[in-house]
Amino acid sequence: MAYQDLRDYLKVLESKGLLKRIKTEVSADLEITEISDRVVKSGGPALLFENVQGYKMPVVTNLMGSLEHMKLALQVKDLDDIGKEMLEFLQPPELPSSFMDKLKALPKLAQISSFLPKTVRSGPCKEVILNGNHSLAHLPVLKCWPLDGGPFITLPLVFTKDPETGRRNVGMYRMQVYDEVTTGMHWHMHKDGAENHRKQQRSGQRLEVAVALGADPACIFSAIAPLPPGIDEMLLAGFLRKEPVEMVKCETVDLEVPARSEIVLEGYVDPGELRWEGPFGDHTGYYSLADHYPVFHLTCVTQRKDPIYPATIVGKPPIEDNFMGKAIERTFLPLMRLQLSEIVDINMPAEGCFHNCVIVSIKKKYPGHAKKVMNALWGMGQMMFAKLIIVVDEQVNVQNPSEVAWRVFNNIDARRDVLVVDGPLDALDHSSPMPFYGGKMGIDATRKWPAEGHAREWPGDIEMSDDIKSLVNRKWQSYGI
Repeated sequence: MAYQDLRDYLKVLESKGLLKRIKTEVSADLEITEISDRVVKSGGPALLFENVQGYKMPVVTNLMGSLEHMKLALQVKDLDDIGKEMLEFLQPPELPSSFMDKLKALPKLAQISSFLPKTVRSGPCKEVILNGNHSLAHLPVLKCWPLDGGPFITLPLVFTKDPETGRRNVGMYRMQVYDEVTTGMHWHMHKDGAENHRKQQRSGQRLEVAVALGADPACIFSAIAPLPPGIDEMLLAGFLRKEPVEMVKCETVDLEVPARSEIVLEGYVDPGELRWEGPFGDHTGYYSLADHYPVFHLTCVTQRKDPIYPATIVGKPPIEDNFMGKAIERTFLPLMRLQLSEIVDINMPAEGCFHNCVIVSIKKKYPGHAKKVMNALWGMGQMMFAKLIIVVDEQVNVQNPSEVAWRVFNNIDARRDVLVVDGPLDALDHSSPMPFYGGKMGIDATRKWPAEGHAREWPGDIEMSDDIKSLVNRKWQSYGI
C-alpha cells in the first residue's frame, strides 16, 4: 500500500528503528542543523524534534538520509527497480500490431491512467484555514548555517502553472523568510518555475504559487526529479505510489496541492519585484552567493490541526540530498539508455553534488566514441550542468572511485584525451568567471585504439589465472592465514 502521507512514512521508519524522537528542547537557530548534520554523516536515523524552542510545532529532518531510507521512501527493494519498471511502460517488449495485441495492451494503458492525480473536495491540509490572519510566524523555519541570510524553508514543493498551457509544475526551491508574509523564491533561470514566471511577466500579471510542506515521500522525491518540461510531477508520484495523488484546490489561488500535506502556503509572485536573497549554506558545501530573486507574498495558510514541519539540511557532503540524488541516478539510468544504448552504468558521486562530476562506463565500438558520449550527455536535460564527465570502458566498476581513479591516472594522455568545452553551468556554481556559463571538461579514460592515434601496444590488466584462484580458494583455510 502507498504511504497516504508523511505520517504513514514516519510510522514505518519508527517501526524499523529508523526514526529517533528527541524530547530535549532544541533551537531552530543552528542547533537542529548541527544535530542533523552529525546524524546523517554517521548514517543515523530520521529525527523528530518534539520540543522546538518558541514553537508548538515539531520539526522532522533526515527523512531520506541513507540508501535504506530512500528504498523505504520509494517502497522498493532496489532503487534500480524503478527505472526498469518505467522502461517497461515506455518501451514494451513488442508493439501491438494486431487487434488482439492492442486489446492485450489496454490493461497497461488503464494502469497508467490510474496514476493520474485525482482532485478531491477536501483533505487534512484544510483542517485549519488561516485566511486574513495568515502568517509564517508559527512555523519553526530553520536558520541552518551561521552566515545564512536568515531562516530558510528547505523542503518546499512549489506549485505553479504554465500561463500559456495551464500545465502544472512542481519544483523544490528554497525560500528565505523575510517577515511574516514574504519570502524569497529561489528559482534558477534554468528551472521550469522560473520559466513560468517569465511567461507571466510578459502579461504583467502576478504568478500564483502554492507551496506544500510535508507531503508523502513520493511527492517530495518527484519534485526534484529531472522530468522533461510539461510532464506532471504528480503523475510520477502516482507511478511511484501505484495510487493517484489526491489533490485539493487552494483557497486563494487557482492551484491544487496534495490533500494530505502538513502545511500549505498560498500566495503569488509579482512581475518585476526582486529582493536581495542569501547567502545560503548550500549542498555544494559552500555558501551560495547572495543575489536578487523574486518575492513570494503569502495570502493564506492551510494546515493540519497538529502539523509537522519538514526540513532538509544541506551542506558539505555526505548529506541527505546525496542519497536523493543517488535515487535519481538509478531511476533515470534506463531512460538515458534509451538515447545512449552504449551506456553500461553511471555514477554521480556525492563529492560532485549531483552533477558536477559524472562517471560513465560504455561499450566502446568506434574511435572517438567516448567523446561522442560526453557531448551527448551535455546535451541531455540537466546533464548540461556537468562540469566533469569521465568515460571508462564497460568492465570498469564506476561505483568504485578507487578503480575509476586508477584508470584515469594511468590511462590518459592529457593532450589527446581531455576535452574542454564552454556551456551553461548551474546557478550555484561559484568557480566560473561568469554566472551561469563557463568551461567543462571531459576525460576519456578508455583503452585507446590505433585509430585514435595510439600506435603503441596497450598493456592488459594484471589478473591471476582462474585455475590458480580456484586452487587458492580451495586451500585457503589450510594456509592458516
